[in-house]
Amino acid sequence: MLRGDSGPGVAMAMRMVVALAGVLGAERLMPVTGAHIDSCLYHGQAGLDFAEKLASLGARVAVPTTLNSSSLDLMHPGLVRLPPEDAVPARALMDAYRALGARPTWTCAPYQSAERPAFGENVAWAESNAIVFANSVLGARTERYGDFIDICAAITGRVPHAGLHLDEHRLPTLELDCSALSTAMLGEEAVWAALGDVVGRLSGSGVPLLTGIDPASVDEDRLKALGATAASSGGVALFHVAGVTPEALTPGPGWAALPSTPVTSAMLRAARDELSTVADPSAPLDAVALGTPHFSVREFEKLAAALAGTRPFHPGCTVWINTSREVLAQAREAGLVQAAEERGARIVADTCTYITPILAPEERTVMTPSGKWAWYAPMNIGVDVVFGTLAECLASARAGRVVRDDSQWN
Repeated sequence: MLRGDSGPGVAMAMRMVVALAGVLGAERLMPVTGAHIDSCLYHGQAGLDFAEKLASLGARVAVPTTLNSSSLDLMHPGLVRLPPEDAVPARALMDAYRALGARPTWTCAPYQSAERPAFGENVAWAESNAIVFANSVLGARTERYGDFIDICAAITGRVPHAGLHLDEHRLPTLELDCSALSTAMLGEEAVWAALGDVVGRLSGSGVPLLTGIDPASVDEDRLKALGATAASSGGVALFHVAGVTPEALTPGPGWAALPSTPVTSAMLRAARDELSTVADPSAPLDAVALGTPHFSVREFEKLAAALAGTRPFHPGCTVWINTSREVLAQAREAGLVQAAEERGARIVADTCTYITPILAPEERTVMTPSGKWAWYAPMNIGVDVVFGTLAECLASARAGRVVRDDSQWN
């Protein structure tokens, strides 16, 4: 491939993979069974030039490849308020990645698809929350691949034999003792996001082992919330939960010798407050943002149940739900979306409200149960954020102002 035997596009991609291997000190390359591409989000002309160059040289993906959230919502034209000078190349970038043979999934949560990597599979995934979910929850193996190298790995089907693909780099480096957290408190997904904020800050780029958590209190959406925020507040690409995640079902060698830090409910409340930029606890509220990472079918089920018998949302507060087109189709077929839409919620697919101009200019104070949305939205789109549980968000959306329930944080 490096010689050009498979064509100039593959040779170009392989030059980048080999260069990365040199940076990482890898002695050889290894095959992957799939890839997830983050670089389909338009950040400027260079990204479009790169993808179109690969396509013009005849490159095609060699392994099943999914595409991350884009800059446009193709299901709801006009929803994203990009000027033509940005919208046109953004669409061209999406088309270029389709021309390279990738599936137009347009989601940051490829793990919600029926086709996802199995335990032990080596993949090349980009997008921080997807990476940490694949490694931690699925037990698949991927390094933190970034823009441009992700598509090169997909085209060559190869990555450096290094990093989190190797057993020795997947061992826990510190213990975070969560035994002081109540099961009731851990019943809220936003609490798991706050836990992720704490985990990211304490772990940096290490591999944390969370102990003292009742396996009955864990599901994939809670682990999703934990990982997404840990990857935002820190550099976490892999975590273990003792007795829960596939590489921590039984105690491993060296666990007893790990440096240990207790995690308390006070730390999670502090994380909640740090993720909020609004000082007034009863401030007027313009919008609520759900689904970052993208809403799952199970989250639509929980939302529908929470909305049963409730009144519509306040006319001055828009509830935005970000999800993938695949999940949206499943949720609609199951009758799980209608309750939210009947109360005034709006659906966003293919992209997300914290990375593209979707919120109206007057929507300046936004509440969310997503640690990732709370982490990035103030910088990306210049809004003030209130971080809270789903129940707090829904109560606030009905009231048109921030409504707190501190009992959910004890």
